[in-house]
Amino acid sequence: MLPRVTGAESLLRTLAANGVDTCFMNPGTSEMHFVAALERVPSVRGFLCLFEGVCSGAADGYARVTGNPAATLLHLGPGLANGLANFHNARKARSPIVSIVGEHATQHLKVEAPLTSDIAAFARTVSDAVRVASGTDDVGPAASATVESAWGPPGQVATLIIPADYSWSQTDVVGWAAQRRQRCVPSGCTIDRARRAIREGGAAILLGGTAVNPRGLSAAGRTGARVVTARNVGKIAWGRDRFPAAQVPYFPESAMPFLQDVRSLILVETEPPVSFFAYPDTPSEMAPADCEKIVLATREQDGTAALDALADGMPPIAIPTVEPVTALRDDAALTVDSVGVSIAALVPLNALVADEMVSSAAKVLGHLAAAAPHEFMPVTGGAIGQGLPVALGAAVAAPDRKVIALEADGSGMYTLQALWTMARHRLDVTVVIFANRRYRILDIEMKRTGANAIGDAVNNAIDIGRPRLDWVKLSEACGVEATRAATNREFAMQFEDAMKRPGPRLIEAVLP
Repeated sequence: MLPRVTGAESLLRTLAANGVDTCFMNPGTSEMHFVAALERVPSVRGFLCLFEGVCSGAADGYARVTGNPAATLLHLGPGLANGLANFHNARKARSPIVSIVGEHATQHLKVEAPLTSDIAAFARTVSDAVRVASGTDDVGPAASATVESAWGPPGQVATLIIPADYSWSQTDVVGWAAQRRQRCVPSGCTIDRARRAIREGGAAILLGGTAVNPRGLSAAGRTGARVVTARNVGKIAWGRDRFPAAQVPYFPESAMPFLQDVRSLILVETEPPVSFFAYPDTPSEMAPADCEKIVLATREQDGTAALDALADGMPPIAIPTVEPVTALRDDAALTVDSVGVSIAALVPLNALVADEMVSSAAKVLGHLAAAAPHEFMPVTGGAIGQGLPVALGAAVAAPDRKVIALEADGSGMYTLQALWTMARHRLDVTVVIFANRRYRILDIEMKRTGANAIGDAVNNAIDIGRPRLDWVKLSEACGVEATRAATNREFAMQFEDAMKRPGPRLIEAVLP
């Protein structure tokens, strides 16, 4: 019989038994017994983050790299609310996360204290499974069930709400080692249907979910169909020596011509592509209305195995040769293109690249196709503030790999607290800030939506250069070494140095 422990310790022991050994946390009063239990369960590591959105984004990054959940620990409903944006991104990336939220003690819920809220209602907006522990003896079993839900497949945010008195009370019950459901392979009929569509011509394979890996890309390429990737993919195998599969473009006026010749769209762990936003006189769906949609593998199924089966008997393909590029070391002013070229030249093999470049992303991603093979973690749900936390979580998950965060200056301000956690744990992350001193994407969208307004009021809503953000000082204040580059030579030298030394490190790239 197990010795009696607190409910909080039962929770931690259950997480550890299920391989959930990392927790990104911003605790409060109702979670203090969880924090205290970390001393008694050292197999679970706690990473303090100074904002809840960093916790949720870091857990997303961790899951994208490992395929396994980290936990988050947040304080009551308002704490969870602060983390919702990056939980939203994680949900779109299908990242498994165990979200633990403290609740007032049950007797205290009767008095409508200032921080009382409907935590479950907040959680349901981003969680596919929400549980409230029903007692101290239920904390461990509820944790096991929450881990099982997070695993999926596909991965999902699963939330467990624990009243404080269940954390401090005693129990002799610890949760079980949950069973992970395996992804199944689609039926032969589905594979035969996709194969016929490819033979007939005009077929494109749209890859998403877990299928955008070197094996999945290679198998898709062997089929002879056109291969493209969805935008809301948690991690993409990218760079030289990998089968090239362009992302569906962001803007509909580019995406629709990109897909206009597709007669059959074969979907692998994803749905048909849609526009991020609605625009006047523009359809929401990007593929031709009359093209056939064939689901080769749902999000719950094994898309990589389905692609292997689809390509069975097909000969190996020659991946197009992409010559390495050379970093630019002249004294010309930096541009988005020149930053992209130098990054592509200097990215080390097997790096992890977290993207939140926003308006700069398309150009830089094009250059990264010539970089050493790496994995690219794009924006998934579109909620601003994912780049730095995702990089943080990736560095915790893979301490032996260089992590690079490519971050716009405006979006970086949403979760710059991630720098502090990087500094505390000496994480090997290099951050590049694309500093154009403006919400540049809104300049573009002002025209595209047909608003077409100009003037001081509009400029004041878009310009972030008055006062000028000083990312060197911001970074140094968080404990991260920082430099500024305004020319190609300065950037190449600084980025090359950052690739050779362990981080954390930040480079502010000054752009026109």
